[in-house]
Amino acid sequence: MKLADNKATLSFSNGTPSIDLPVYQGSVGPDVVDIRKLYGQTGMFTYDPGFLSTASCQSAITYIDGDKGELLYRGYPIEQLATQCDFLETCHLLLYGDLPNTQAKADFTKRVTNHTMVNEQMQFFLRGFRRDAHPMAIMTGLVGALSAFYHDSTDINNPEHREISAIRLIAKMPTLVAMAYKYSVGQPFMYPKNELSYAGNFLHMMFATPCAEYKVSPVLERALDRIFILHADHEQNASTSTVRLCGSSGTNPFAAIAAGVACLWGPAHGGANEACLNMLEDIQRQGGVAKVAEFMEKVKDKNSGVKLMGFGHRVYKNYDPRAKLMQETCKEVLAELGLENDPLFKLAMALEKIALEDDYFVSRKLYPNVDFYSGIVQRAIGIPTGLFTAVFALARTVGWIAQLNEMISDPEYKIGRPRQLFTGSAHREVKPLAKR
Repeated sequence: MKLADNKATLSFSNGTPSIDLPVYQGSVGPDVVDIRKLYGQTGMFTYDPGFLSTASCQSAITYIDGDKGELLYRGYPIEQLATQCDFLETCHLLLYGDLPNTQAKADFTKRVTNHTMVNEQMQFFLRGFRRDAHPMAIMTGLVGALSAFYHDSTDINNPEHREISAIRLIAKMPTLVAMAYKYSVGQPFMYPKNELSYAGNFLHMMFATPCAEYKVSPVLERALDRIFILHADHEQNASTSTVRLCGSSGTNPFAAIAAGVACLWGPAHGGANEACLNMLEDIQRQGGVAKVAEFMEKVKDKNSGVKLMGFGHRVYKNYDPRAKLMQETCKEVLAELGLENDPLFKLAMALEKIALEDDYFVSRKLYPNVDFYSGIVQRAIGIPTGLFTAVFALARTVGWIAQLNEMISDPEYKIGRPRQLFTGSAHREVKPLAKR
């Protein structure tokens, strides 16, 4: 971040003296007006619901250009990472700033692999939940409970503690998600297999049973690995901002990540792919592809209450680059499993065709986003709809940790404390009960 040549001048129409505010430039993207001293100089705050025009931090991890449809991890385009790297290489990049060489990759993979098991007592903790509990309710509890089992890495201000907790979280999240699934279907838990890849191990823990050998499909393994890469980080979104805000209080890393899991559960955030698949299944029940045009007309009617899930994005005003990659992966998975005629995929294609050609959607830049295809891919692999957001949390964990570490290392970081525009009652006196 460097000081720009120009300044921003804030003037007032009521005669209050104008003030100059510094302007800073990043390496790419919009300049920012520094308002840190605004309250001290004027006695006023800014008002920005949803923080749509507010940069809460400086970051060197992820950059999004919504108009171009560009997503960069540490400067690398997501398209290149998803096709030329695996998830653990991407984790190394996000955590340490660079892609690993052969030796660094082997060392990092070994460290993660050595921490994939969880304390056996976690099984008893899990059994306290109802069998039909939502997986995200279980994951919020399990991730937060990690701090009760790993006391040696709970000091967020200790770099060594943050390092080992990062490795532990990345390694154990697939185990916890698989345990939540196995518990819900009444099957025995499967222990990690260290000879498998990160994605392959997750598939084995999810779908293997003690009574039969399970062979990991290379196509499904790669598809899942790509899902992890595409969801690894996404700048200062709601859950990432939650992790930063929670961590700014000095709480332990496991608690901060649990807060991110809880935020991700929302249907407007991590639950969007689950909502998208539910939408497709609703259309299928109503008549399938033949009902797509009718459904899209309802979407255009504001009074119908019908929403189009999986299209549009708060940041992207162009085609989500992750969606293109996910569409390719979707075709590969359906071909591998012999599901090319999958009715939901045909529905998705019909919806996409209308959305990309109809002026109503084109003018509003409602392009397909990554949630549109990832749900179909996960469903084809065999992951139940209720578990989609938990898989998202698994992938996003590394991004949360990288962002948390960056914040703690920033000399400018302070505990988060947003201000407000108060619109409630002014000072009032309490009357005795008999006179109220």
